Amino acid sequence: MELRQSDLQLCSAIRANLESCILGKQDEIERMLTAVLSGGHILLEDVPGTGKTQLVKALAKSIGGQFRRIQCNPDLLPTDITGVSIYHPKQETFLFRAGPIMCHLLLADEINRATTKTQSALLEAMEEGHVTVDGETYELPRPFLLIATQNPIEFEGTYVLPEAQLDRFMMKLSLGYPSAADEHRMIMATDSTHPSDRLEQVASIEDLVRLQQLVSEIHVDGAVAEYAVSIVRATRSHRASLIGASPRAAVSLMRAARASAFLRGRAFVTPDDVKRMAEAVLPHRIILHAEARMNGQKTEDIVQDALQQTKVPVRLER
Repeated sequence: MELRQSDLQLCSAIRANLESCILGKQDEIERMLTAVLSGGHILLEDVPGTGKTQLVKALAKSIGGQFRRIQCNPDLLPTDITGVSIYHPKQETFLFRAGPIMCHLLLADEINRATTKTQSALLEAMEEGHVTVDGETYELPRPFLLIATQNPIEFEGTYVLPEAQLDRFMMKLSLGYPSAADEHRMIMATDSTHPSDRLEQVASIEDLVRLQQLVSEIHVDGAVAEYAVSIVRATRSHRASLIGASPRAAVSLMRAARASAFLRGRAFVTPDDVKRMAEAVLPHRIILHAEARMNGQKTEDIVQDALQQTKVPVRLER
C-alpha cells in the first residue's frame, strides 16, 4: 500500500483549520483527528470556556457533511434524539420523522445532563450505525461520528455516563487551559466573530470516507497486534483494577494506531503508535477498586504500568 501525498496534505489542511481555532493544543487536536480518521466517537471532558464546542464546529466546517447539535438537559427524551413515528391521517399510516441523530457529525453538548435513559438511546447508534424506533430500523448516514462534551466539575443536575456507553467512546480527551502566551494571542485576536466562523471547508464527506478506508488498510504486523493485546490484558490483571479495558478497547486501540501511523505518512503500525494511542484510548474504560481510588490512584497510572511491564517487540516482519 502506498500513501498519496495529496491524502496527507488533506489531513494537514483539516488539522491546520482546527489549530487556527484552538491555539496551543496540537497534541489534543492530533488525537481528535486520529479518532475521526479511524471512525471513533469522542468524549471531550473539560471545564467551561476551553473551546470544546468551537473545536467540534471547526471540524464540522472543515469536512462538510451534515452537522447537528443537541443541547442535553434532564427534559430531553430519547425520541428527541432518534426521531419519532407520527400518524398521518390522510395516508392512514405512521411516518418516521427523523431526529437530529440522522447526520454525519452529531455534537451532544453536556451529555451528562441528559438522563441515563436518554443517554442509552445513543448506544445503538454508536455501535451499530442505526437506530430503532417503534420496531423499525433506520440506517444512519455514513460516516457517523458522535462527539460529546461534559463538564467534570458540576455535579448538580448531572448523570454519570454508564460504563457501557463510556466503552463506546474511542477516546476521552481534555483540552485544558491554554498557556499564557496562547491566551494572550486569543485576547489580542478577539473580535466580533470566532475563528471557526471564518473557516472554509477543506475536505468533503466523501474525502473522509476515502481516508477512513485507507486507514483501515494500514498494515499491522502480528507482533504489534500481540503487543497491543498484551497491554490491554495487563490493565485487567493490575492489582488496582476492578474492571480492565475490554476487547472492544483492544479493537479501538489498533484502529487508532493505524490512524496514527497514517498521519505520520507510514503504511504500517509501529509499537510507538500503539503506546501513543493507549494513553488516549484505554484510561476511561478502566474502573478502579474503591481502595485504589481512596489512595489517589488514577486509571492513567494503570495504563502507564501496563506499558512499562509489557515487552516491546523489536523486530517486525513486513
